[in-house]
Amino acid sequence: MERETVDLLQPLWRALVVFRILTWGFACFGVWTRWDGIVHPYGAVLQLAVMGAWTLISSYGYSRRWGRRNTRLAFADLVVTVGCMYATLWAQPLLDIRAGASVLTSVWAAGPVLALAISRGRDGGLLGAATISLALLSLRGVEHASKILSNVQLLLVAGLVVGYAASTLRQAGRRLREAIAVESATAERLRLSRSIHDGVLQVLAQVQRRGTAIGGEATELARLAAEQEVALRTLMSTRPAVAEGDRVDLCGLLLPLATTRVDVVVPAAPVLLPAPAAAELVAAVKEALSNVVKHAGPQARSWVVVEDLGEEVVVSVRDDGIGTTPARLEQAHADGHLGVSQSIRGRITDLGGTVTVRTAPGEGTEWELKMVTA
Repeated sequence: MERETVDLLQPLWRALVVFRILTWGFACFGVWTRWDGIVHPYGAVLQLAVMGAWTLISSYGYSRRWGRRNTRLAFADLVVTVGCMYATLWAQPLLDIRAGASVLTSVWAAGPVLALAISRGRDGGLLGAATISLALLSLRGVEHASKILSNVQLLLVAGLVVGYAASTLRQAGRRLREAIAVESATAERLRLSRSIHDGVLQVLAQVQRRGTAIGGEATELARLAAEQEVALRTLMSTRPAVAEGDRVDLCGLLLPLATTRVDVVVPAAPVLLPAPAAAELVAAVKEALSNVVKHAGPQARSWVVVEDLGEEVVVSVRDDGIGTTPARLEQAHADGHLGVSQSIRGRITDLGGTVTVRTAPGEGTEWELKMVTA
């Protein structure tokens, strides 16, 4: 049901059905007005009957979405339409057609051009226009190419314009479906958050307070309750996945890193990066947080802050641990410890970004990871 709701191409298919029926009526009217000039009138009637039968079949198919997005039906429509164009030979000899007699399909022959444009976009429209144009040229003859140039131009323009419109609507429909999915996920998350906040979080907070007050072995229970409370709050605040093509929201990837000792602060709006770059940046942040656990001291806290500067994004990882000196960092690299040089600096440098580290004994350490968002 959701797909049908956001199918923005359905009006184009309905318009194509109306176009097919009306243009078949125009073809019938054209035969009636030129009846006396047709060499084999009943051949024209037979041709119109075939066109009418196919109009009903294809119209029903386009209405019921036969095939994969109607692509197979559109290609079948193209083949049948070309056949109907050559069926003009039932009514008029080839010499008469090349002398100026009309191809009885008239504008009805543009149907598959529009169908392919709707189904396959610009390329489909151009393919249909080229095929119908070549069929028309083979009937009229190369020597009359200049006379059918206007028809060819109209077919090409129709294929391009309708194809572009269909591609735009298809992209808009995809974004609309993504927006509906995100909205549904957000609404469900809010509902669960209210339930968790009214129940589980309050119980965990009470266990934490009581355990700390009692002391002894209850302190460990209070610590576990505090960790679970942070984990639940992080889960409640984590954003639904946001992506545009091959770009993902960096903030959504960093928020789950929050713990009782790690605070993650991100902008309200998504910060979109190419997926590989975002993964490498998150890996560098994880390595910086791992270094805090290993070297900053057992009581050290960390803060991860994301700043969106438009063309650049800056991720800062700061701790309040024991700190160190730049000289000791260089010595660690010389001694073969590659966590800083490869897992942090190496990753960001390979992405074309820069890494700045600020540290001093007793003042903690701050990593500043900067890279372009393009």
